[in-house]
Amino acid sequence: MEHPRSTLEEKLQELPASPGVYLMKGNRGQVLYVGKALSLRHRVRSYFQKGGSLDLKTQKMVSQVADVDYLVTDSEMEALILESTLIKEYRPRYNILFKDDKQYPHIKVTVQEPYPRIFLEREVVKDSSRYFGPYTSSGAVRATLDLLQKIFPLRTCRQELTPGRAKGRPCLNFEINRCLAPCRGEVDPEEYHLLVRQVLLFLEGRQGSLARELKEKMEGAAASLDFERAALWRDRLRSLEDLLQQQKVVTEDRIDRDVLALARGEAAGNLSLVQAFFLREGKLVGKEQFFLKNTAQAKDSEVMRSFIQQFYSPASHIPREVLLSAEAGDRLLLEDWLKSLKGGRVYLRTPRRGKLRGLVDMALKNAHLYLKQQEANTSQREELAQKGLEELARLLGLEGPPQRIEGYDISNLQGGSQVASRVVFSGGEPDKDQYRRYKIRSVQGPDDYACMREVLVRRFRRGSGKAQDPDLLLIDGGKGQLGAAREALKAAEVSLPFISLAKEEEVIFRGDGGGPLKLPATSPALRLLQQVRDESHRFALAYHRHLRNREARLSVLDGIPGIGPQKKKALLKHFKSLKAMREASPKELARVRGIPPALAELIRSALTEETLP
Repeated sequence: MEHPRSTLEEKLQELPASPGVYLMKGNRGQVLYVGKALSLRHRVRSYFQKGGSLDLKTQKMVSQVADVDYLVTDSEMEALILESTLIKEYRPRYNILFKDDKQYPHIKVTVQEPYPRIFLEREVVKDSSRYFGPYTSSGAVRATLDLLQKIFPLRTCRQELTPGRAKGRPCLNFEINRCLAPCRGEVDPEEYHLLVRQVLLFLEGRQGSLARELKEKMEGAAASLDFERAALWRDRLRSLEDLLQQQKVVTEDRIDRDVLALARGEAAGNLSLVQAFFLREGKLVGKEQFFLKNTAQAKDSEVMRSFIQQFYSPASHIPREVLLSAEAGDRLLLEDWLKSLKGGRVYLRTPRRGKLRGLVDMALKNAHLYLKQQEANTSQREELAQKGLEELARLLGLEGPPQRIEGYDISNLQGGSQVASRVVFSGGEPDKDQYRRYKIRSVQGPDDYACMREVLVRRFRRGSGKAQDPDLLLIDGGKGQLGAAREALKAAEVSLPFISLAKEEEVIFRGDGGGPLKLPATSPALRLLQQVRDESHRFALAYHRHLRNREARLSVLDGIPGIGPQKKKALLKHFKSLKAMREASPKELARVRGIPPALAELIRSALTEETLP
């Protein structure tokens, strides 16, 4: 059998001296790192040269590489674009990434539709819509959308509308002046698109230009003696001016700018923070903080380059200037890439003096303060967790602090779809990669004790070899659940410390037969156990709701003639939810692969009837 390393060495010899993207892969085919290169041969081979000066993080990554794939491009610019796409797709563990694995929220405006909609969206796709963001707070996005609906009443529904054709009775949003109800077929498309254009001005940060336009509309309507419309424009203008009073004029040249300041922390390990300020027409209109992970030993220029790639790749509005606290790697290439996205020249600048340097310093000061606060919170949390682990070891007579705690819970809402969860806390912190969900197989009816026995037997009989044994097992419940755990561990021939934590009374029952423990509410050990218990409960409940919702969706579709397993799967994959499916038009339903127009009409009719009282 050929050794994988020798195969890798052969690939390294065959690499082309062309621009492209390379993917470092582990022994299970997982993508460890994605990078771009002007010369694939020179760049990739440099990782494997003896005596090379690689940092510790890169050395660790290279030691795990079992294979290298590559894609040749026509230019370094194409390689940069492809690199961004692949990093977003694979989220490799050694690339610099946004800290949160979730997708950041954006505001989406469907400008390609006859009557555009505006709503929150996390997934950015190439569908000709305008996207604004990313934002770090979905709450702030919803507040912005609420404000916009009050000023500019655009629709939010998913109906497919045609100008001049009625689609049905207006919804509640029309009654409370939150929508112009184009579904009535009476809204002038030109008037509606005027509001859309004004919304885009707002989201681009051009509130000053928007205020001037609203004032002109108000004065024009008043001059034409159309006082009702003049009052409408006046009310919109006042709402906007209330917001403008909160914005600070920073520069007098009215140039759109973003300011990006990078702070690197010590206590946070490989965590870095970029503070972003957004200036539009010289006014500070917003700010966001973004944490980045996997930045240990990376140069500031590399971190800044990675952030710019990830932040601006989905953006629909890019300013003329981006001020940086540290030079970005491949600056000229990044400028050309941003120019291709914006459709106009973009400058990446690192000012050394003057008012612009003052802006950067202000952002940098905020970045360091925010990172320092985060480090303090992290340090305090870690210290409290360590105290809790040490107290648990003392109270339960363990050999040392339980570094790995596994928590189990059963979810059995209304006696159906019984499921269980396993959560893992490593060093007192959630280790979400180790979380597991279980469907109960052998138990009929609501029997939490039997469910707990099944789950623990499955966990430990399947081999502790696949997962590290816990130092402590925590069961959600009282003496009954503890007894079920004792039986399961005995059947699995496993011996380890286990306890249960009863709700409400918060009493700890010990598996070794010792008496119950009642700890004070301020006990670090109790707080840690409550965290594990509550997290296992949340995780089990979320899985249970997911299964129940899925069964509800499937049961509705099961009653429609012509819908089999494959078509159900295709519909659910496309629309994601039954609500979205109900709101879809027959034409939208027919876009799903395998759904002909006649069947789409039948689905629409069945889903509409299903919602009637």
